[in-house]
Amino acid sequence: MADAVVEFLLANLKELLLYHVDLLSGVKDQVESLHRELSLMKAFLKDSREKRDESAYVREIVRQITDVTYEAEDIIDTFVVHAAMQKARSVLKRAFHALDHTNMLRSVSEDIKSIKVKVKEIYDKKMFGIESLQSGEPSHKPSARKRAPIVEEENVVGFDEEARTVVERLTDGPEQLEVISVVGMGGLGKTTLAKKVYSDPSIEYHFYIRAWVYMSQQYCRREVFLGILDSMGLITDQVYKMNDDRLAEELCRHLRSNRYLIVIDDVWTTEAWNDIKMAFPNTACGSRILLTSRNTEVAMHANPYCNPHRLRFLTNEESWELLCKKVFREGSCPPELQELGQRISKRCDGLPLAIVVVSGLLSKREKTRTWWNKVAESVSTYVARDPTQCMDVLALSYKHLPDHLKVCFIYFGAFPEDFEIPVSKLLKLWVAEGFIQQIGQETLEDIAEEYLVDLVDRNLVIVAKKRANGRIKSCRIHDMLRDLCIREGAEENFLQVIRGIPDRASLTSIPNYCRRLCIHSHVLEFVFSRPSGPHVRSFFCFSMDERDVPREHTSFVHEAFNLVRILDLKSIIFSRFPNEIVQLVHLRFLSLSGHFKVLPPAISNLWNLQTLVVVTTSRNLDIQADLWKMLQFRHLHTSGLSCLHGPRAETRKDSEDPFVRRNIQTICTIVPECCTENILSRTPNLKKLGIRGKLVMLVQERGGMSLFDNLAKLDHLETLKLLNDTFPLDPFKCHIPGLPQSYKFPPNLKKLTLSDTLLDWSEMSTLGMLPNLEVLKLKDYAFRGSRWEPLDGGFRLLRVLQLGRSDLVHWHASSHHFPRLERVVLKHCTHLEEIPCGFGEVSALQNMELYWPTPAAAASARLIQQQKQQDQRMVNSAFKLLIYPPDL
Repeated sequence: MADAVVEFLLANLKELLLYHVDLLSGVKDQVESLHRELSLMKAFLKDSREKRDESAYVREIVRQITDVTYEAEDIIDTFVVHAAMQKARSVLKRAFHALDHTNMLRSVSEDIKSIKVKVKEIYDKKMFGIESLQSGEPSHKPSARKRAPIVEEENVVGFDEEARTVVERLTDGPEQLEVISVVGMGGLGKTTLAKKVYSDPSIEYHFYIRAWVYMSQQYCRREVFLGILDSMGLITDQVYKMNDDRLAEELCRHLRSNRYLIVIDDVWTTEAWNDIKMAFPNTACGSRILLTSRNTEVAMHANPYCNPHRLRFLTNEESWELLCKKVFREGSCPPELQELGQRISKRCDGLPLAIVVVSGLLSKREKTRTWWNKVAESVSTYVARDPTQCMDVLALSYKHLPDHLKVCFIYFGAFPEDFEIPVSKLLKLWVAEGFIQQIGQETLEDIAEEYLVDLVDRNLVIVAKKRANGRIKSCRIHDMLRDLCIREGAEENFLQVIRGIPDRASLTSIPNYCRRLCIHSHVLEFVFSRPSGPHVRSFFCFSMDERDVPREHTSFVHEAFNLVRILDLKSIIFSRFPNEIVQLVHLRFLSLSGHFKVLPPAISNLWNLQTLVVVTTSRNLDIQADLWKMLQFRHLHTSGLSCLHGPRAETRKDSEDPFVRRNIQTICTIVPECCTENILSRTPNLKKLGIRGKLVMLVQERGGMSLFDNLAKLDHLETLKLLNDTFPLDPFKCHIPGLPQSYKFPPNLKKLTLSDTLLDWSEMSTLGMLPNLEVLKLKDYAFRGSRWEPLDGGFRLLRVLQLGRSDLVHWHASSHHFPRLERVVLKHCTHLEEIPCGFGEVSALQNMELYWPTPAAAASARLIQQQKQQDQRMVNSAFKLLIYPPDL
């Protein structure tokens, strides 16, 4: 952890010296000297990595380095805040505060001298007591060649018979509602077994409705109900505004007349079950609740008349099989490692989580007897079936992580238990925290994704959802590994998590150098307590209920955390834009919700800001901030129809444009009128663009040119969303007459989403000509017309096709039209008579999902499934068909 702390401060000092040297007036020489001293510490940390586990003396030196680095960081950051405030003042006010500024300069100069003395003392100690070593594992470099994320399905070993037993209990028995429970200790595989059962074909066929929700220790009744409704595809704006009791009634109404299966994962207390059970009606339809828990008392309370299914530990043979599958995938263990491997798997004592985590440790290093013997000796000191000692087994993988992954892994402790983490947000946070260092020409976000894939490969992170292109969309972490993150994070003053109602004692117990503070419930109570965290650099709110912050408390962040870099306040709603935030000059990531109509110009003063996320209840948002002044800015995410303005200053044609921002990668969403050359020509590396509004303004030609023409120059754009929002006009009265020619689309476009565009199906020929298109999502009313006959030669790389509501009746297609199609999703295509039978000839097609199709379309899909199963020429015969409702 010390490595990351020192590295970040060095990068910060370098940036100040290169780009904001005016703020260091009077202390520049001292800052340069401090940079040199800390560089020596960085070299020592690199040399001492392997020695830390063996020597308490080295660990103490490393701890001292961390403390002194934090102290130096506080001094520099506090001075920068003061200097920025002085710079922003008028001439008169600057003169008035001149004495204060002089005193601050003197104080900072003395503080830096003191830091340098401490650094020298530490350096002398380490020179006296430690011999430098060569580092065992490279600290930073992932493979030079970028890997596609490997997202394998969970290897389930020893669960076949268990799954059959649970499936039988769910599908047999009385017609009355029954609760079936799976119980066992953490890490035993309760969730894995439940997933295997949930996706069993006989379960999919038997139950008309299936839904899954995570409960966890810190649950919110409302979130549980919303999670189930979301799993059933029933979330609307109206539903989202309902209170707990109304949500329970709404859920009960949808379940009442159907045979349903609800999986409630990780229930901790009997009170938790009592809180939600009223939402599940007993209508004698053969419905079931599958509940997982560590607590047998919970299971017996939920159903006193039915013994729970007690999950067993793996046998030695099953443990060895699981370890081999995780370490060698499709290969086999070399003979010289088998005895050691069997000893390691046996000492994991049949606990799948321990085996999986240790497997990740074995698979990421060279497979030698020396390394495997070292792991075997380490595992042998713990007994995996004891939860406390199991934590030490899991900690082995953490201790052997390379430094750049340690800090990324511990960061998972900031998120609530069983929280599904959006990967796009996680990567932006890692970048903003300074965890990711530039390597070659790759973007920081791409490098961050490599780190995440590495953690997944090490079996420390669970893939929750995949994107259409196979990459990771969201992830989770096992709650025992999360506990490990919180434990290690607290020891390193890296993060503190506050759960439950905060009292004064919990607030005053924030460690002196605690850098990250995470509030997981009762956020407003925390705000009202007037917290103080002068050393906090990241502040997260994960309230289950969105709550309005009273106007008199909107300034709490600036008062409590004036050195903060990360502010995630999306779960609380501001009545007005908190203008005090613009004084937080170190801010790099800002996420806000509120009743905003304007983003003020003063946001431009946040020169470090990289990511801005604004969710507003207002339909329109005017972005008055001058993003073109912000050199570090990378991502803009706004709700509603957002108006983004171009640079306010003129540029000379004979000189380089100073307002080109090559860092900007995301702009979502803006109105069509903002897609001007003045804006898009200054974002040459844009990867994702969302446009929402009257799209006719985007494609309408004037003088032979349209605003859409500006998109053709975005060579790096991969994702484009076009949402035709014509409110208050009916979309039928303001639809797009046609698409621009294919050459006017971004040349490297891979993913395209259209909604409410009401195009004629003949326009699909234009999209078919896009050379790199892999994912096409046609949301509701993207196209209209009763017949679609694709042309040959199009969609050469298309892998995913999604169709929403439309009046399509006849669709003719074959492998000639979609040669590489892997997945087809149809939602509410209630007029479509048949799925093209030619899809049975598409060898790449692996997955088809139909939601509320016509009975004829469902029948045709089943015929395709039969053809797939009989076709021996398929490379992969595991074709999956999902039809909802299942009895169509």
